[in-house]
Amino acid sequence: MSAGHPAVLTVTPNPSVDRTLELDVLTRGEVHRATGASVEAGGKGVNVARALALHGARAAAVLPCGGVDGELLVGLLAPQRVEVVPVAIAGAVRSNTTVVEADGTTTKLNEAGPQLSGPEVEALLRTVRARLTVAPRWLASSGSLPPGAPVDLHARVVRLGRGSGTPTAVDTSGAALAAAVEAGPDVVKPNLEELCELVARELLTVGDVRAAAAGLRARGCGDVLVSLGEAGALLATAEGTWWAGGPPLVPRSTVGAGDCTLAGYLHEQGPAPRRLATAVAWGRAAVLLPGSTVPGPEQTAAGAAGVRVVPDPDPETPVKDLKP
Repeated sequence: MSAGHPAVLTVTPNPSVDRTLELDVLTRGEVHRATGASVEAGGKGVNVARALALHGARAAAVLPCGGVDGELLVGLLAPQRVEVVPVAIAGAVRSNTTVVEADGTTTKLNEAGPQLSGPEVEALLRTVRARLTVAPRWLASSGSLPPGAPVDLHARVVRLGRGSGTPTAVDTSGAALAAAVEAGPDVVKPNLEELCELVARELLTVGDVRAAAAGLRARGCGDVLVSLGEAGALLATAEGTWWAGGPPLVPRSTVGAGDCTLAGYLHEQGPAPRRLATAVAWGRAAVLLPGSTVPGPEQTAAGAAGVRVVPDPDPETPVKDLKP
């Protein structure tokens, strides 16, 4: 791991302990015997930090922490070289359960999370502000909001970053994403469904996605990285628009793949097409691993095999038909 200050400071307002069960086939109402099981530290920003740390980057994770699962969460992160910055709360960290079938079908059962009080929200923001004084290269605010958190919490984090001169990235959804967009993050990473919800229309073609991304940029966002699942990802920046994808994969688990995509984008310091290719390679590597396991350098190098970057992709191409 490199010496010095954290390369990336992540903020996860609603972290979790993620329990994953692997089954041949899930049948509602039946008793099942798992073929595999794992327990991981979870939450979108936590996953970003874990993936970066595994690639030798210094990563720190700010997160509300309380209860027995809060202690477990910190314990799970300890051997992963992530610097944990806990903010004490009265409630207990949530526990999420994911069921993954042999064909890659994923069923997620997510708890809402602990109720955050006003003082606890302010303590979280004070902690972020204090950690920004060490000048990380990126500030990434990610994931759902727990009950009681203001809808503009991610937006407030973005403003703290902007005030300190730290580039910011956001990965969230719904009203929290809409509020964060107005704060002008340097990178925003919606998936296709989240982008459709944000712009309130279906996005069926590459042109539709490009137009929606251009709309976000017109509202003050910087780079717009749209993850498209098995269809790869599309990137819109001030320099242009690119699509990247690779050969079809049989996923083992899709949990955390989008987080690894963002981690790869933040880790790469080259030109935009290279950042996009790295992001897609990290996401592809993640879906081949169980549960919310994040890929290391060997897996991401393998994930890069066959990834192709296409500048100015044909706007008439349906998203579902995108191929390398």
